[in-house]
Amino acid sequence: MSSRTKYFIVSASTCVTALLLIGNVMGKGSGSQQDDTYKHLQVFTDVVGYIKTQYVEEPDMKSVTMGALNGMLESIDRFASYLNADQYKEYLKYKDVKRADVGLVLSKQQGYIGVVGTVPNSPAAKAGLGSYDMIESIKGIATRDMPLAYAYMLLQGESNTPVEVSVVRVRHPEPQMVKLTRAMLVLPAVDSKMLPGQVGYINIDALSPAAVKETAAAVQKLQKAGAQKLVVDARGCAMGAPEDGIALANLFMKSGQITYLKGQKVPQQNFAADPSKAVTDLPMAYLTNRGTADGAEIAAAALQDTKRAQVVGERTYGDAAMRKAITMDDGGAIILSVAKYYAANGKAIQDNGVVPATVVAEPDIQVDYDENGEPIAEAQDAQQAPKKTEDDPVVKKALELLAVKAG
Repeated sequence: MSSRTKYFIVSASTCVTALLLIGNVMGKGSGSQQDDTYKHLQVFTDVVGYIKTQYVEEPDMKSVTMGALNGMLESIDRFASYLNADQYKEYLKYKDVKRADVGLVLSKQQGYIGVVGTVPNSPAAKAGLGSYDMIESIKGIATRDMPLAYAYMLLQGESNTPVEVSVVRVRHPEPQMVKLTRAMLVLPAVDSKMLPGQVGYINIDALSPAAVKETAAAVQKLQKAGAQKLVVDARGCAMGAPEDGIALANLFMKSGQITYLKGQKVPQQNFAADPSKAVTDLPMAYLTNRGTADGAEIAAAALQDTKRAQVVGERTYGDAAMRKAITMDDGGAIILSVAKYYAANGKAIQDNGVVPATVVAEPDIQVDYDENGEPIAEAQDAQQAPKKTEDDPVVKKALELLAVKAG
């Protein structure tokens, strides 16, 4: 099939899915609105019929259907996936198996696979991949309308085995082939140190129950060393479940609402701070960027909305939901967000992210690759150089704000 035909199919299927969504929303109301749903479904049927019988060349109707399904899912949930029966079997086979990986956290972007963030020191991080890069292909398979869960399956495998991805960088519109070597991932430990002015600095690159405990221990250690203020750096922290973010926020909150969870069929669950779990009441700043996601941004929302901390940096990614695999009659499944986590101000974090009260942009670091898809040594060194220091603009601004508050 020509690229022009594929483009037409994708465009048509995306348009008709918009009609389906409108009909579905309207169908939740009265009988007349339900009638409108059937009208939109009829439009879908008519358009598919015209594509099949009138288009200049006979299209692949499986591609039309898959494009429609994935377009519909992405338009409401960029973390959703539709897996056919074979894909879902493979998904279940490896769902709870720890496999070698490249360290990418993914979502859907404009029909393709987009990068939310990377696990520090992972193959993807060492190759310089970062938030808002787009993966055009994995192992030569185009990611257009690829189920998100299937992309993860393609990236995982045996340790020390290679996988090639074609990447469109933020500032490099031409796709670049990047060669990654799978490895067993190890989440980095929480790091802490004392900055001048009796400011304790804690860096969290990935969240987990262990990381929350490490953070609590770091706070106590810094306080004993004389810390009078805290800077908690969650930039690039894209790994971590919602419950880890709730636990992290609770370390710094003695009262107030951390978040709440709500869905169409999921009753609202409120998560309030437990004073017995708080470990400090020191003035603090919490740092974010576009790679801050999931649990780390739930904590950001809680700390900002309750005025417990000054959030500084860039808008977070927007990923905080309860997801569920729903089995279909054909043996396939859709993986869908069935409930979202909300900030205390009532905004869904997945839809809005968290916008810091003090916005400070940080420079992008670009990495170049050789003809084999390997990072050029000098560029890789620049990417791996420490960025989170008291000299970077985001930390500097946080220190300024804490100094003003203290004064």
